[in-house]
Amino acid sequence: MQTTSEQNKTDVLLEEIADYVLNKDITSTEAYNTAHYVLLDTLGCGVLALNYPECTKLLGPIVPGTVVPKGVRVPGTSHVLDPVQGAFNIGAIIRWLDYNDTWLAAEWGHPSDNLGGILAVADYVSQERLAKGQAPLKVQDVLEMMIKAHEIQGVLALENSLNRVGLDHVLYVKIATTAVVTKMLGGGRDEIINALSNAWLDNSSLRTYRHAPNTGSRKSWAAGDATSRGVRLAMMAMKGEMGYKTALSAPGWGFQDVLFNKQELKINQPLDSYVMENVLFKVSYPAEFHAQTAAEAAVQLYPEVKDRWDEIDQITISTHESAIRIIDKKGPLHNPADRDHCLQYITAIGLLNGNIVAEDYEDEAAANPLVDKLRDKMVVTENKAYTEDYLDPEKRSIANAVQVHFTDGTSTESVACEYPLGHRFRREEAIPKVLEKYAANLATQYSRKQLEQIEAVSYKYETLADMNVNEFMELFVK
Repeated sequence: MQTTSEQNKTDVLLEEIADYVLNKDITSTEAYNTAHYVLLDTLGCGVLALNYPECTKLLGPIVPGTVVPKGVRVPGTSHVLDPVQGAFNIGAIIRWLDYNDTWLAAEWGHPSDNLGGILAVADYVSQERLAKGQAPLKVQDVLEMMIKAHEIQGVLALENSLNRVGLDHVLYVKIATTAVVTKMLGGGRDEIINALSNAWLDNSSLRTYRHAPNTGSRKSWAAGDATSRGVRLAMMAMKGEMGYKTALSAPGWGFQDVLFNKQELKINQPLDSYVMENVLFKVSYPAEFHAQTAAEAAVQLYPEVKDRWDEIDQITISTHESAIRIIDKKGPLHNPADRDHCLQYITAIGLLNGNIVAEDYEDEAAANPLVDKLRDKMVVTENKAYTEDYLDPEKRSIANAVQVHFTDGTSTESVACEYPLGHRFRREEAIPKVLEKYAANLATQYSRKQLEQIEAVSYKYETLADMNVNEFMELFVK
């Protein structure tokens, strides 16, 4: 039974997050350098998504024709929106193709999803400041908020598994966005805590739309929805809307009792810049991250199997427990959202094509009868060592091994890949590929002249970080 004094005490987690956002000085050069590449990569992912009508149909103002003075620009489009809808638009394009950065722990997620809210608010605040004759935000401010949003979402994910209670990871996007954009809007400790408490009370999306038989396109806009809600709650807090001190711990009615199986939410390490330093880039393939190393292995095996489809007897995939729980799928796959979250489908495409691109999840590619023929021959098993290394904070591997067995009794080598190209252990190898990916994605939407203008400020950290946010966002207007 809580005493009255305990009931009046603010939940420690709310205070820890607020104090971190307000007071922590980020000093890690590695974190800022990584954030630079994350910013470019994330914008490129968003621009690439504009090639898909199922994405673009969701963009723009809620009411067509709405005009917003000093509104938020959406990269790759001509939309000018209020900050909440701007955050949804930017967040939706970022996440649409499942190609932006990733974080794997007890909970999974994509910390750059927070850029939907961060960029929207940065653009809005900068234009408001300019209208008052004040200096706008710099891209350096965006990079700092990215590091802090990554840290909040990622450290929460280390110990607190939402998926185990059926909730979706985008709740942590909402929490992280809420915290940092409240600060960006000028909020102090009280405003951040008030906004955060409301974000926790909001509940969370269920994971229903990420799993068979209901896998669907909501998984591509759910993070946009979460980051935009964070902006909305932050703006309400800035108008003086109250918060709830024990939103997490209130007996019977708090988040922990109602939605988290009466477990206590924990942060077991100091909030700093760990997550940004260790974040995973999706460099090679647009696929759910637990399958990235299986994709690399399959592509490596392609030359050995490309002329022997009818001779394949069995394909074995050795993997880690989280991959089995999330993306081990048999039976019909109903849409691109279903396919890019299927370990067997991703592996089959790698074996068949020697590459994997976003179009490989569309209906036309899926109609190839060899895809399901190969899927039917796949056997997925857990490698306990892979599971242990996945959870080891010093390794954080995402291992898979693929082997193809033929009807004549021969087989390929078992090709094992422990760390995908985007892992911190392979960062030096990955960065040139990240920049190639960025340029290629932008080239799908921009003219040569505009592309050159964007690239002229993109690649040198000092040039980009010192740029005014409003000028940076203007570069991407189409």
